[in-house]
Amino acid sequence: MYKVIGNPRSRAARIYWMLEELGQPYEIVLAKPHSPEVLALNPGGKIPVLIDGDAALTDSVAIVQYLADKHDGCTFAAGTVNRAIQDSFTQFCVDEVEGALWTAAKQGMFYENAAPPMQEICKKEFAKALDTLAKRLGNNAYVMGDTFTVPDLILGHCGGWAAMSKFPVPKDGPLYDYFKRLRERPAYVAMGKRVAEALQ
Repeated sequence: MYKVIGNPRSRAARIYWMLEELGQPYEIVLAKPHSPEVLALNPGGKIPVLIDGDAALTDSVAIVQYLADKHDGCTFAAGTVNRAIQDSFTQFCVDEVEGALWTAAKQGMFYENAAPPMQEICKKEFAKALDTLAKRLGNNAYVMGDTFTVPDLILGHCGGWAAMSKFPVPKDGPLYDYFKRLRERPAYVAMGKRVAEALQ
């Protein structure tokens, strides 16, 4: 059984969701960033950490792609054109969608005096990224067509993060439908139930 060390209100949620998509059992181990148990596994102190046997894996994007590759689900095979396109969506999400969210979060947490102007810049950058996503998505159910893949999961997590952070999220239209489709996936719903149980 996998162990996921972290906090459900962090990028650890991506790992839970992926494991639900893949039908793999896992244990939620609650821990805060930079806590002793996390620092013992990741010198940077960041969560999540995935324990797979004797290995401690870090960075949520690397972890979800590792799990998808290992269990042959939610991904196209490495070395294919479709995988290159899939990876380009992953990088787009990390650089432009999550980048705006994380920069704003850091400003709010660590640089309080500089937060208001930077928050507005981040919201504009986020809106610009969503406009690009809408164009790339087109009429597809998921970014790779009919197949749910790693970047959809990361984008779905970022959509929830954006809503909680009061960023401009779509209220209707194709992008609204896309994010709603992600939230309605059975694995996402199951993940929410597991998280609720873990926090009781």
